[in-house]
Amino acid sequence: MMEQPATPSAATQLSRPTHHFCMRFSSTPRGARLARRLAAVRLDAWGYPYDTTAHTDVTLLVAELCTNAIQHGHVPGRDFRLNLKTLTPTTLRIEVTDTRSERLPVETHDAPLAEHGRGLNIVAALATRWDWTYRPEGGPGKIVWAEYEASATSQSPAP
Repeated sequence: MMEQPATPSAATQLSRPTHHFCMRFSSTPRGARLARRLAAVRLDAWGYPYDTTAHTDVTLLVAELCTNAIQHGHVPGRDFRLNLKTLTPTTLRIEVTDTRSERLPVETHDAPLAEHGRGLNIVAALATRWDWTYRPEGGPGKIVWAEYEASATSQSPAP
């Protein structure tokens, strides 16, 4: 049996997220695209405008995690869930839940120029921290999460 990964301490989290967006999407490329677009709209509404580094980075994190959910976590007839929220005034958390627990996320380093297999490397590069955990509700599957720390410079227009 695999050991459950640790989650960040609750002491650093807000008692109630200031902003929260959660929705289920079909496990298809169209569902992943819709999740990315809706997350982009929410980020803009939450004060992370489209032309900022934070908006671009978090939208890319959402895209990578949702794409992984449909490519590696897909079970026919089952959706994936995107949960986007603020943990602190400057920390955003992205959680993507799928229904496969036997296919665990693994960062690869063998083919940096390969067409596929670099998604988690991108997540590791952009996120402050990321990991995965089994679904706490006891349902099938796992949650892959990433946290992004938005500094003052990442909230200004992207170069």
